[in-house]
Amino acid sequence: MTARIAPAVAPFAEDVQALMSRTMPPGFAPLVLFTTLARDERLFRKIFAGGLLDRGHLTLRQREIVIDRTTALCRSEYEWGVHVSFFAARVGFGDEHLRSLVHGSAEDACWSDGERLLIRMCDEVHATCSLGDELWAALRAEHTEPAVLELLMLAGFYRTIAYLTNALQLPLEPFAARFPATKA
Repeated sequence: MTARIAPAVAPFAEDVQALMSRTMPPGFAPLVLFTTLARDERLFRKIFAGGLLDRGHLTLRQREIVIDRTTALCRSEYEWGVHVSFFAARVGFGDEHLRSLVHGSAEDACWSDGERLLIRMCDEVHATCSLGDELWAALRAEHTEPAVLELLMLAGFYRTIAYLTNALQLPLEPFAARFPATKA
């Protein structure tokens, strides 16, 4: 599959290159998503300004559950695979977790109660673009108001990223994980 918009090629504007270099681990070329967005420096900076990969109100594991579940629900194998490749081992995701994030549910045995709540949130906000009162109350019982805001922003941001990666038909990164099969 060929991307619908060809990525920009180096040299990039100084601030664009600095953001790419700061974001990518040593030894990795910039992601195709980044170089495609770099075709327009304004849009590139806007996406990076909206990112939530800093230390916020969530643990790294909580953040990755939301990102991986959201991108899986949106069928963005590109973004799911990038995040899984960079973060799954760091947050303790095994094959069972990865399969559940793509094909399973909040009821799968691999999740703690708090993690089930995050998956339920992703599923509900994805399906309805809202949260019911019961789920809202459960989230508020577990998380501060700023953390709930961050959870919602994270899910929405990665839905936007999924729109980009899917609609642009970006080729999968060679190093990135692929969606697991439905059965082990």
